[in-house]
Order: sequence, then structure tokens, then C-alpha cells
Amino acid sequence: MSRYLSKRLEDLEEYVPGEQPRDKKYIKLNTNESPFPPSPAVYEVLSRSAADNLRLYSDPCCTSLTETLCGVYGLKPENVVFGNGSDEILSFAFTAFCDSDTPAVFADITYGFYKVFAALNCIPFRQIPLKSDFSICPEDYINAGGTIFIANPNAPTGLILTESEIRRILEGNPDNVVVIDEAYIDFGGQSMLPLIGEYKNLLIVQTFSKSRSLAGARLGFAAGCPELIADLQKIRNSNNPYNINRLTQALGEAVLKDNEYFIKCTSEIIKNRTYMTDGLKSLGFSVIPSSANFVFAKHEAYDGGMLYRALKNKGVLVRHFDAPRISQYNRITVGSKAEADALLKAADEILRM
Repeated sequence: MSRYLSKRLEDLEEYVPGEQPRDKKYIKLNTNESPFPPSPAVYEVLSRSAADNLRLYSDPCCTSLTETLCGVYGLKPENVVFGNGSDEILSFAFTAFCDSDTPAVFADITYGFYKVFAALNCIPFRQIPLKSDFSICPEDYINAGGTIFIANPNAPTGLILTESEIRRILEGNPDNVVVIDEAYIDFGGQSMLPLIGEYKNLLIVQTFSKSRSLAGARLGFAAGCPELIADLQKIRNSNNPYNINRLTQALGEAVLKDNEYFIKCTSEIIKNRTYMTDGLKSLGFSVIPSSANFVFAKHEAYDGGMLYRALKNKGVLVRHFDAPRISQYNRITVGSKAEADALLKAADEILRM
């Protein structure tokens, strides 16, 4: 460790992203990327004139992108702020709504970046254990005494809370912000976006990485009451008011306008999720019901880590976590049908050995 690193960060455990290996060609089912290219409309954006304009700063207000998104979701500009991926928005939320008197509160098994954001900002945090079936118990979050972060659907389990359960949490914490991270909501879940007019303490975070196939463009947004959004805008402007580059703004606007393609791709992924789940179950896997673009599965006859490594040797990448409660599971991205077939074939061969 560098002798120049601040002492407050000496024990920081950084977030470890999913593998992006370059040693050979893999079927990548480990980072929840879309198997489909973005909308054909993006190719119209990638023009010579767009490249020429990169010499100019981007619009810090994301005016055109904001207008388009508000039209799609029925929001007002004062309800929206954009980030360089939803991760940046989440980071802003930890900075804005947590401190030594207001800890962060989240599940013990959830998106790994929450713990990192808390540590990076020197914020105390409390982890609430999931139930034995890996579901979130809403009652555990009543009067939580801090800013609540809930991934819905949760990662890496894929399980989802209902609207009534989210309402109970919101009403049980009237004086604290409740952040609902909806990175995977478009794959069969019900978004809580319509509730932001009812609950001043609700902040919704979404991303263009998964359902809109723009993981490499880095674009996310938050929606909430004007007061919460103004707080996030203050943090954004204090970090980088040009956080969304010109091309990403244009690409985001293009994919938002092509709703037909969006529906087609998400519907195909939902269908492939059922196909892959059925295939895994036929091989003896236990699969947790998922509302995301991934499944969480284990096999009683095969160690989770060993299965991950065996699949990797066969050219299929999945995501394995070493945490004790979930070490027998692997998170598997829902890709194309051909990718699902390759996974199932490889798993069948391994289990027959």
C-alpha cells in the first residue's frame, strides 16, 4: 500500500468487478450485460459531426436527454439527475444522505458496492441479514435509523419486493431517505417510479447498462422529489458537472426513443431466463426465482467454486462469490438462447464426469 494514501482509507476493501479476461474467447455470463446490441438508432448518433463536436464540453444540464426521459417516464426535469452509470448516482447518494449520525442500512447479501461506498465515505453502516430463503423482510427495515439502500430486484439473488412491501418500508422511515436501486427492474419487476410523487423520502436509481444495452456508455439516473434531486445535483456539480459526455447523452436519448426495440429485447431475455432456468433444474440445480437478467443457482452434488472453475475451463464465465452464505451458488447472466445452450451443455458434461 502506498505510504501516501490517507490513513482513513488504509483498510478500504475496493469493489471487485466481474472478470473481463482477454486470454481467450469466453461465453460471458458473469457481468449481467445484455446479449443484444443497443438500438439501431445509436448508429445514427455515431457520425462524423458527433465526433467533431467532442472538442466541446457536454451540456451539464443534459437538457435534451432529460426532456426525452421525462417524456418516457412521465416525470418532470426537477425530478431527475443523471450519473456516469448508476454507480455514480449511488455514490452521490451515500455522500449526500449519510454521515456519522445517519448510517447506511442495507442487506448482508446485496450489491457489493454499497459496503465500499460506505467505507470510502467513512460512513458507518448496518447490514440486515436476509431471511433463510434469501428474501428481504420489510419489517426488519422499519425505523431503521439511517439511509436505506435496497436493490430491487436484489443482486445476486434476483428476488424482488412488492409495491406494498416497499410502501411499508417508506412509511416506516418517514425521516430518512430510502434508495431503491432498480438496475434490473425492466426484466419483469414493477418499478416504484410512480410513487415518487407520494413519498418525499423515496429515491429511485436506474441504469441504461442492462435493459438498454449501454453498459459501455456509462449512463444512469435517479428520480425523486425536487428536494432530493437538488441535493444530488449539488454533489454532482461539486464533483464534475460534465459527468455525462456528449456521445453518451445522445446515445441515451436515442435508445429511449426506440421503445419497440427495448420491449423486444427485454421480452426475449425474460423468455431466455425461463428456458435457462428450466434447463438448469433438469440437470438437478436449485434455482432461486429471478426477476432480473440473471439467475442464482447451486447444485447439491458440486461445490459452487469448483463448478465456477470447471465452467471457466470450458469457456463459460459465471460469477462466483466467496461469502459463506452464498458460496455454493453461482450467479449466471441470462444471455441469448445459444449462450444458454452452451452453458447447459457444459454443465451437463461437468456433472457427468
